[in-house]
Amino acid sequence: MSRRRDPVEERARDGTDLYDIATWERRGPLDAVSAGLYRLLVASTRLFVVGVALLILVGIGGLSAITDPQIGALTLLSALPALALAIYVRRTDVTSGEPLSVLVATFLLGVLTANFAAVLNSVTRPYFSVLGFVGNALFFFLIVGPIEETVKLLAVRLYAYGTDHFGAVVDGAVYGAVAGLGFATIENALYITQNLDAPMASGLGLIGAGGGITAIRALAGPGHVIYSAFAGYYLGLAKFNPENRGPIIIKGLLIAALIHATYNTTVGIGSAVIGLSTGLSQLPSFLIYVLIYDGVFGFILFRKIRRYSRTYSEVHEEEDAKESAIEAELTEFES
Repeated sequence: MSRRRDPVEERARDGTDLYDIATWERRGPLDAVSAGLYRLLVASTRLFVVGVALLILVGIGGLSAITDPQIGALTLLSALPALALAIYVRRTDVTSGEPLSVLVATFLLGVLTANFAAVLNSVTRPYFSVLGFVGNALFFFLIVGPIEETVKLLAVRLYAYGTDHFGAVVDGAVYGAVAGLGFATIENALYITQNLDAPMASGLGLIGAGGGITAIRALAGPGHVIYSAFAGYYLGLAKFNPENRGPIIIKGLLIAALIHATYNTTVGIGSAVIGLSTGLSQLPSFLIYVLIYDGVFGFILFRKIRRYSRTYSEVHEEEDAKESAIEAELTEFES
């Protein structure tokens, strides 16, 4: 996006000093102090967001995956499918690989920002639950989908987005997927902790009690990676199209939130239909529905990434061909 210029700057001759008239740059001590204070405010805002998220995490018992090794083991198992999917998304990136340090930071921010969604979901759910199925559907489409996809995108925006490593549109999908992995991990930890009976909270009893919920959360995790990879892709598109940044980000959030909310609304019905038509029990029916649903939207996501990768290869081949032609002409001229 070209910078809009003041009428004075537009008409001024080259070399005219317009500092503090129509242009600005850091010159004196006050300018340096102002720039430093701005950077401090931005950093403080980010730290404040992270600090509040950490306090919420502690308050809702989200650290049990760290403090209780058995719950941690179940959480790790539940996150493996989502982790595998996030790794696959990263491997589809044809541009320069994203550094592990930024990926880890995005994962941790995904864990932390998830707690905002946990609080907002808990506060608003009672207002919708009284309306039965319609209320649940409204809750998923108006609250859960938009809020959860927004906080996952916030995890990318807080750090990775502003680094030089976020250097291509497709990087947004990678960082979005990793933020989704962080979200899924802490969500799984909370579900596992809350669904274990207190008498089973030790030894093999914990593993037995947590096996079912761990399996269910393992199937639910990849969806978070897919949803936020969609939103992240459009965040990347927005970064390189600043003149339309807002609408592009909203488009990505709408796509992710709609896919997310539709899954939440239909998973129970879809699993039941599969169970009735096949005679399978709840868990296999759930597995089949999730594989179909995530398979469809995962395929759409990877087609989008493949399209980017194909275009990336084509333009680089054209550029290499042009450079080779120029080198050949220079060599011929020299001879």
